[in-house]
Amino acid sequence: MAAPPRPSAALTALLAALAAVLALPVPAAAHDTTSTAYADVRGSGGHLEAVLDLEYDLLMKSAWLYAEAYDAEGRAEQRRQLRLNADAVTAYVTDRFAVGREGGADCAPRPVGDADVHERGDRPFAVLTLAYDCPGAADGPYRVSSALFPDAETFVHGTRTIVHYDVDGQRGSRVLTAGEPTLTTGGAGESRQVAEFFRVGAEHLLFGPDHLLFLLALLLGTRGLREVVRTATAFTAAHSVTFLLAATGLVSVPTGVVEPVIAASIAVVAVAGPLTRERRGGDRWRLPAAFGFGLVHGLGFAGSLGIDESRSWELLLSLLSFNLGVEAMQLVLIAVAFWPLRLLRGTSAQRWALPALTVPVVLVSLYWCWDRTVVAL
Repeated sequence: MAAPPRPSAALTALLAALAAVLALPVPAAAHDTTSTAYADVRGSGGHLEAVLDLEYDLLMKSAWLYAEAYDAEGRAEQRRQLRLNADAVTAYVTDRFAVGREGGADCAPRPVGDADVHERGDRPFAVLTLAYDCPGAADGPYRVSSALFPDAETFVHGTRTIVHYDVDGQRGSRVLTAGEPTLTTGGAGESRQVAEFFRVGAEHLLFGPDHLLFLLALLLGTRGLREVVRTATAFTAAHSVTFLLAATGLVSVPTGVVEPVIAASIAVVAVAGPLTRERRGGDRWRLPAAFGFGLVHGLGFAGSLGIDESRSWELLLSLLSFNLGVEAMQLVLIAVAFWPLRLLRGTSAQRWALPALTVPVVLVSLYWCWDRTVVAL
């Protein structure tokens, strides 16, 4: 009969998992991992328009501009830098983002108006509008290609471009990557769309350190499998509701409010778990807390798809697929973390080990809360 795992092995595994989460880049930190670009392509009769959302500082660095441009802070100054460097920015984008007739030449791009800046999550994004005049017949499919922010530029890696299109009555969504950089309008099957957005949802949770720490904070305060399932279900139900409401434009909360509250929720749950664990009825707060904070986290999930009210219901399949990806990854992570925690609670080490795991979670979440509040101000 195999010997049961030693408590020290469980603690080592938990500490390694926590270290891996803390090693992930802070959402407000420098861009040393990946990026998501957003494109909305619309039009008919050979006249199309693309609205692009691109991370401001990444765009300015990629266009090889000076630090004065990419380090600019504040919407007014960032818009001024975009105006001053409009030619370089337009050249960079049009060299890497193309619209054309399927089987034909690229459509001729031209900028429309001045670029704008808005917040997405806790980062500034530049909003550029390009008009395309496409030669040839007025009907037939189009192709959209993106090579924005490639690995070779070394600023980020694994960039994906989420494209929503409404062209000549054909509507759809695709996720473009370096491996599959081109879509054809009307050519994406539902199964492919489901798979792509399921993967995006799973990756969003897996590489989102704030959501990972929140799950860990919940698990640190729970004891049995039944309690874990109930807590996870409450969190899932809540963030699914606000995710769909926010992504479809029915609810709108400024990101400057959402992001600090998400960070604060991690600290509150992490502290409440150890303080109430030994008290009679001390776990009654957990379900309402998981549900309440899940509502806020759902608003954070919604911002990653770049969907607004005008086209939301047409993209319900993408929304549901993304959410299923989030839920599947959440279940995987809970399954991985629960058993080492359960083993640890059966040992004398739990009295010092669980607080030792809690302290870094609280400190990091409080830092994120302060940092995001400063950014919002």
